Parts: sequence; structure tokens; C-alpha cells
Amino acid sequence: MTSHASRSPTSSTAPAFRGIWLPLVTPFTRHGAQAPVDHAALRKLVAHYRHSGIAGFVICGTTGEAAALDDAEQRAVLETVLAHADGLPVIAGLAGNHLGHTLARLETFNTLPLAGVLAPAPYYIRPSQAGLVDWFRTLADGSAAPLVLYDIPYRTGATLTLETLLTLAEHANIRGIKDCGGNAHTTQALIADGRLSVLAGEDHQLLPTLAMGGHGAIIASSHCRPAHFAALYRAVQSQQLEVARVLFHAVMPVVKRLFAEPNPGPLKAWLAREGLLEDVLRAPMTSASPALAQQLVDAVAAIDAAFCAASSHGAKGTKATRAAEATDVEKAA
Repeated sequence: MTSHASRSPTSSTAPAFRGIWLPLVTPFTRHGAQAPVDHAALRKLVAHYRHSGIAGFVICGTTGEAAALDDAEQRAVLETVLAHADGLPVIAGLAGNHLGHTLARLETFNTLPLAGVLAPAPYYIRPSQAGLVDWFRTLADGSAAPLVLYDIPYRTGATLTLETLLTLAEHANIRGIKDCGGNAHTTQALIADGRLSVLAGEDHQLLPTLAMGGHGAIIASSHCRPAHFAALYRAVQSQQLEVARVLFHAVMPVVKRLFAEPNPGPLKAWLAREGLLEDVLRAPMTSASPALAQQLVDAVAAIDAAFCAASSHGAKGTKATRAAEATDVEKAA
């Protein structure tokens, strides 16, 4: 296996993991017993979001139901997104707990023009910190694209300590982290260290992470009105914290409902109402309840109504109006 660890972290060709990244759902169709991937709907989704203000796509992550896709299906989904992303960068999810199988899949990823590879700890095994360091270093050595760590202990059963994360940050091909660790001290320390792009992975931690100096987010809720999330990110970057707060509090009712039942059930229900896909998930995932689906529709409509009203009133200088103006250029999203 060829090592790619010599890639410089300051190389001009290395992607900047900044902004709002969309962990795209995988659409399925009801035709057939296996609910096959709906590539027509997938192309429609990519076209819908590629100019919405997002920084890039994350494909075959947890929101994309990667665990329900076999290797060939994941490859096909990646190829469809890459073919229609119109130059927008794409990160591929890579989860597993068998090193040989995971490295074999990584080799196939190396033939694709990926911006990064998002990798969680090996699930279920609960290795030592030394074992986790070896795991991620081995993946980083074998990856042609920079590795983004996915710290999500409530899914994997393995906690990445701050010491382990700082050790991994020494590797030239480990460039970022999707932070779902739930430890504010660790988040702050990684941001202060500065070697990794720190991306919020918990939707409700978006503003706190950005305000501390984090670099962006990979969050499922950005499917719903991504222009608002992109505007929130830009507001923090430009030190318009009052505007960022207005946007953050406005989207929180949507975030709450998106995760009231297991993700991506509520999200797919909303996307189906928008006409972007069929409300189909693969077992053991289930569709959202009709009551929650309607609550989500109402919550998104409330955002639209609030910001449309703020824009039309012309009360220049108010926080709500400035937040509405921040999203006007991306209304089509």
C-alpha cells in the first residue's frame, strides 16, 4: 500500500475545511424489496444544494445511512455526487472496525477526486487510546485525501481524549475533526491549538463552536434553509455576533424537531414534503411520525415568515432585518 503521509499540511492544494458542510441524505425508492438508491433524486438533491452557500458535501455519513449501503452502493453514490457537484468539494465517510476491509475501501476512495475522508473510531471494539492512534495514523498514511476525524463516542463506544487528538494532529494528513465529543474543554483546546479544522458536528453547538473560533460545521439541519446557516457562519466571521444570534435562535426550533426522532427520519420526511425525494429509509431506520413531520414543516415555515416579514418592513438597523438581509442573496436555497 502506498503511503500518502508526506503530503504537506500547508500545501496549496490541500482543501480548507471551513464553512457549512452538508452531510447529504441518501435517497431511496420504494421500487423493489431492497429500496434501491434513487440516483435521479440524488442528482436533484445535489443540484438543489450545490449553489446554496454550503462549503461542500459529506457523503455516506450517518445522515446518509451509510451503514445500510454496501460497498458498491457507496461507490456509486460518491460517483453520482462527484459528477454533479459542479466543482464543490466532497468528503467521503469511511466507517468500519475491520482494518483490512476499511483499508481496502480506502484504496477505492483514492481513485476518486475527494476533498477529504471522514473517519470515526472503530465502533463496538472500544480500543485503548494507543490503539486509536494507530488506527487513525494507518488510515491517514493510506489516504490520498486529508483525513477528518469523526469524534462521536455515543455511536462508536470509543472516546478520543484530548491528548490523543493532539497526538493525531501531528500527522501531516490529518487535517480536521467533526466534533461530536460533547466536551467543551476539548473543543476549546483543539481550536486554541490550531492544527485541526474544528467543525461542529452537533447542530446545537454550531454558534458556540464558531464563536470560540471554530472553522465551520458538518450538520444535518443545514438541509433546511442552508442559506441561513451560511449567513450565520459569515456573520460570525465578520464579527456580527448579534446577527449570528438571531439566525441561530431562529433555526433552533427546526433543529429540535429534526432530532426529536432518529436522524434522518424527520429530515427525509421534510425533504419529501419539499418534493426532493421519497420518504423511504432502510431498516432498521423508520420514517418520522406524521405529527412530527407536520411540526417540522411548520417550523421551517415560521423561519420563512419571520425573515420575509423582517425584510419587507425595512426597519434598517434592527437585528432581525440585518439577519434577513444576510440571507436575501440566497433565497433560492
